[in-house]
Amino acid sequence: MIKKGFTVLGFLTILVCYINCGDIKKKNSDQPKSEGSTLENPIVVLTDQPDYIETPSNMVWIPGATFLQGAVDQDKMAMEHEKPAIPVTVDGFFMDITEVTNAQFSAFVNATGYSTVAERAIDWEELKKQLPEGTTKPHDSILKPGALTFKKSKTSVRNLFDFSQWWSWTIGANWRHPNGPSSDIVGKENFPVVQIAYEDALAYCAWAGRRLPSEAEWELAARAGNYGTTYLWGEDSSTLSKYANTWEGEFPVMNSKKDGFELRAPVKSYPPNAYGLYDMAGNVWEWTSDWYNSNYYKDVLKSNSIQKNPNGAATPYTPNNPLAKEKVIKGGSFLCSASYCASYRVSAKMGSSMDSALEHTGFRTVASVGMLAQ
Repeated sequence: MIKKGFTVLGFLTILVCYINCGDIKKKNSDQPKSEGSTLENPIVVLTDQPDYIETPSNMVWIPGATFLQGAVDQDKMAMEHEKPAIPVTVDGFFMDITEVTNAQFSAFVNATGYSTVAERAIDWEELKKQLPEGTTKPHDSILKPGALTFKKSKTSVRNLFDFSQWWSWTIGANWRHPNGPSSDIVGKENFPVVQIAYEDALAYCAWAGRRLPSEAEWELAARAGNYGTTYLWGEDSSTLSKYANTWEGEFPVMNSKKDGFELRAPVKSYPPNAYGLYDMAGNVWEWTSDWYNSNYYKDVLKSNSIQKNPNGAATPYTPNNPLAKEKVIKGGSFLCSASYCASYRVSAKMGSSMDSALEHTGFRTVASVGMLAQ
């Protein structure tokens, strides 16, 4: 039996201060030098795919490695929560070659009858637990199922901290109607499913016998052996449109569509990385299993040890909203712009509220050897 749920922050976008590209790019003149971190006494790591494990359909093997997770020295757009880079060791695992598509999620829903968070009635008693004490209950006409959708601004935006200028709470928006009730996914079976809250992603994983990647696993897979670069493909930002679906032009006013798309693109629209993974930069943000804690990297570095298969911070922490319990999302989306957050960089990450569904957030799954050997 599916429990009732709710979508937080929807009815008042002004309360949604934890959406994706929320931090403006910062200078990193004080960034610690990653070459100062040494990887002494290497930990044993699973690099090769075991002979007794077959590669699951639509997945690829990601070789394990020890590497520096986080911002590279030359990345001038790196945010504070991406620094300093930390040494991690990650065992090999399998990962979906694409983000989960509408067709795949439809198969899950058809098999289970699952109802996503954005489709469920809103429980005000539950919702207000995550809002400042004394928050007035909105009118019932607003407290209806829905999700956040993107809207262009008609004029230039000076204050990029005011998300309400391009995000709208839209009643009736959900994975079947990602841009609002008048939209649909007919003919878009090969597009990434969006308007997926964290709980929805976990439900799909349980049905598919998979799990969400950790942040470290995601970054290892995205780099595909290409360590020390700002982007998946290297350092040349002028080739962005060749490799990723992002926002090129004045955000959020005009998208040049130089990369071929204004909003989401079908999976496999751009070249894969060296491991055969598509859309590890741009298109839609992807959920990971890690808590978002802005101090995580700094706290890890204090321990002076290499993290083996890290699962991220023990507790969540978002400086501008202590009430938030957010998970790390990776990869950026079609809304990421060089003038805004440039989150198509490998080390880029943001925190997203677990019960928020947005039209540019989806996921992909992974499977460890232990899961498949059972």
